[in-house]
Amino acid sequence: MAEIELNVLTGQCLKRRMDNIELVKKEVLAWQNYRNNKNSKVNWQFTTDDARIKLSRLYPTIEN
Repeated sequence: MAEIELNVLTGQCLKRRMDNIELVKKEVLAWQNYRNNKNSKVNWQFTTDDARIKLSRLYPTIEN
């Protein structure tokens, strides 16, 4: 989810040249406030069951 937000931040806020770090901080803070107030959500289309099938090597089976 963090990678998704960073991609959105880059596309909506950081896609242009800014002359100083103070401007970057100001723009990112404004973007962050906007995103938080909008209550943006992630539309997950990859279910846990799908993940367990596709990524089986990352979900080891524990045998008794």
